[in-house]
Amino acid sequence: MSDLTAGGASQRRDPITLLHESEKLVMALLQSASQAILSIDRTGRIVLANPKTEEMFGYTGEELLGARIEILLPESQRRAHGRDREEYFTRPRVRPMGIGMDLAGRRKDGTEFPVEISLSYVETTEGVFAIAFVNDISDRKQLEDRLLQAQKMEAVGRLAGGVAHDFNNMLTVIAGYNRMILDDLSPLDPLRGCAEEVLKAADRAAALTQQLLAFSRRQVMRSCVMNVNTTVEHTEKMLRRLIGEDIELVLSLSADIGNIKADPNHIEQAIVNLALNARDAMPKGGRITVETANTYLDETYARTHLGVKPGEFVMVAVSDTGHGMDAETRRRLFEPFFTTKEKGKGTGLGLATVYGVVKQLGGDIWVYSEPGQGTTFKLYFPRVTETASLPPASPVEANRAPSTETILVVEDEQAVRDLTVKILRKLGHTILAAANGAEAIEIATSYPGPIALLLTDVVMPNMSGRQVADHLLKLRPDLKVLYLSGYTDNTVIHHGVLDHGVEFLPKPFSREALARKIRDVLGSRPPPAEPRS
Repeated sequence: MSDLTAGGASQRRDPITLLHESEKLVMALLQSASQAILSIDRTGRIVLANPKTEEMFGYTGEELLGARIEILLPESQRRAHGRDREEYFTRPRVRPMGIGMDLAGRRKDGTEFPVEISLSYVETTEGVFAIAFVNDISDRKQLEDRLLQAQKMEAVGRLAGGVAHDFNNMLTVIAGYNRMILDDLSPLDPLRGCAEEVLKAADRAAALTQQLLAFSRRQVMRSCVMNVNTTVEHTEKMLRRLIGEDIELVLSLSADIGNIKADPNHIEQAIVNLALNARDAMPKGGRITVETANTYLDETYARTHLGVKPGEFVMVAVSDTGHGMDAETRRRLFEPFFTTKEKGKGTGLGLATVYGVVKQLGGDIWVYSEPGQGTTFKLYFPRVTETASLPPASPVEANRAPSTETILVVEDEQAVRDLTVKILRKLGHTILAAANGAEAIEIATSYPGPIALLLTDVVMPNMSGRQVADHLLKLRPDLKVLYLSGYTDNTVIHHGVLDHGVEFLPKPFSREALARKIRDVLGSRPPPAEPRS
């Protein structure tokens, strides 16, 4: 206490002591900084480097001090950097982080990585020294690249889904009328072969549109709680047949694998597509390994993989010993119609389909590949705690007499509506047809007899198929409803999964598929009542 009252003399600190304490404070800041901090003189010689600089660039402090700053830059940037340094020392100024200073750094081992730099300077009796603050922005750049790619894929997916919808309507008409032509042609008619080729082409086109819908995440999933090991084992025999005898197939399946909620057919489709892709990468033979495992994706993984939430996942990995891929190929890998195969050997939709299946289920897909080192695809599906169940069974077709019940068809595409009406009338049904929801409601209100089934398109102008159904069910509670669509829509299907109890038939559909589905929906109904007077 006496020291404090002695004229304040003890409050005046020794300048040498203050200098030492300041130096300690500065050194502590340099030691704990999360950025690389360097200082260089006018000649580009490094005069200060903190520990983070050593960690980031892989040099020791002794190697850095006295070295030229250009050793931390890629060779392609060194000459230009020398000119920029001279210009900076001519007119020193502060340059904040992120303003035109995105550069690349070079580690001691030669690897390059993106960096962000801010500059400042200090004037001393020995001259001006530049101070650089360096951030490694590899994670940020990776996330930006993933965001741009995801936005691109989303845009392409929307386009693909719209194209698939329009094509499905056209294919419904092409295949439907072509089948009617085939019905009228005798087996000996010279035009029959032509008509059969048209039908085959329509079937192939329909398969392509289904792949587009898978990529755009608009395909219909009949999900159940399933075990991926069971699906892999069921697929094994088919895989061995598809990949050929010169390729070894190895299964490494975790015994305690968790369950996922998915459509087993879609998971099987993804595995087959990856196996076929692997086969094509090994023209001289090799090995394909299919592996399953439980895994946890943490916050670090989620930060660099858009749309992924941390949690428990089930992994399905497909690896090969093939020729691998370079960075540019990996970047475009899941784009629809992108393929490295020669013309006529692939559509470029196989991996796009896998991407759509995984993303529609809320999962993620990770790829590792280097030229000459093979490729590994890892599919991550959210794990569920429920017990595995059997997939929804396809209804057994009963031996029922042809139905002659009344069906209200609502379809805004005239060509599809006309075809559907003709098919159903040939099957013996009484048909009421409407081009939109308002017309359907008017018909259902004024029609005196019973209407057994509403057959409606999902997406229509002004009033959706779901809205039409909801309105008519108030008028006719016993009405059955069957939805048709060239793509899925959230008015009936949420995230590609059918609501419980919803009956749906995707376009394009064959006459047989439509007839079978109608019988399944109507079931064993009582005979129709007498028309109302």
